[in-house]
Amino acid sequence: MKEKYINLFTDFGFKKAFGEEASKEHLISFLNTLLPEKHQIQELQFNQNERQGASALDRKAIFDLSCVSSTGEYFIVELQKAKQNFFKDRSVFYSTFPIQQQAERGDWNFKLAAVYTIGILDFVFDEDESQGRHEVVHRVQLKNQHHQVFYDKLTFIYLTLPNFTKTEDELDTLQDKWFYVFRHLHELDEIPPRLRERVFLSLFEKARIARFQPEERDAYESSLKYYRDLKNVIDTARDEGREEGIEEGRLDEKRNLAIRMIRREMSDEDIAELTGLSMDVIAEIRANPAHFISNEPL
Repeated sequence: MKEKYINLFTDFGFKKAFGEEASKEHLISFLNTLLPEKHQIQELQFNQNERQGASALDRKAIFDLSCVSSTGEYFIVELQKAKQNFFKDRSVFYSTFPIQQQAERGDWNFKLAAVYTIGILDFVFDEDESQGRHEVVHRVQLKNQHHQVFYDKLTFIYLTLPNFTKTEDELDTLQDKWFYVFRHLHELDEIPPRLRERVFLSLFEKARIARFQPEERDAYESSLKYYRDLKNVIDTARDEGREEGIEEGRLDEKRNLAIRMIRREMSDEDIAELTGLSMDVIAEIRANPAHFISNEPL
């Protein structure tokens, strides 16, 4: 393995850097760059409740943390590696879990603590791509017909990190520095001068692959392989103009994409989630892929 530091878009890397008790300070520092002054985090605890109903692809393409601050705010922090059908629907659905968890037995006045969903995305939204928008931070709240915030206790913050293009010399804010770390940590051989702050020195030490135990290295290499395979399949489809084929395009395009995924040893469940093909069709393709190859190049 040539890299000196972990890739934060792997499930292992994200958990190592942000999801362990010893990594709380990293998560708090990162989240505070996104939160208003009134909800700045001093301390938090991880919520161990597992979300129900996650698909096979959810468990591999998404890694999430659920936590509660010492002042009662709830946070869902998701790392998502690839686009999925109904991404926004799923995000809204899971935001209701910490809302429902606040219900109290007996007499209750329905007062809720604030809930934040933070999505760290390794892709850009289709509407931004088609309209040429390049924002990194997308902040979403319920608004009325006058574009005024109707309810300020439910907030979605999506970070489309491929849009972050600042160089090391352009890192002015703590938020810039965190975005840069997400994008480039695994590419670095040494700690850049602008990142020689205590929180980043701690992160770099946690992220150094050479310090891992053999079982940790194996787990990281496994998650890195899955990330690279998934990203390669999606990027290839996009480069060939077949993004439509992933979501709603022609059947031939979906079949070709499925064949690529089969060749990369992806599971039938993951293929079905990404292509929209039925399990029966995927089984037919797996049994006789040559029959389904179209005239278009793979």
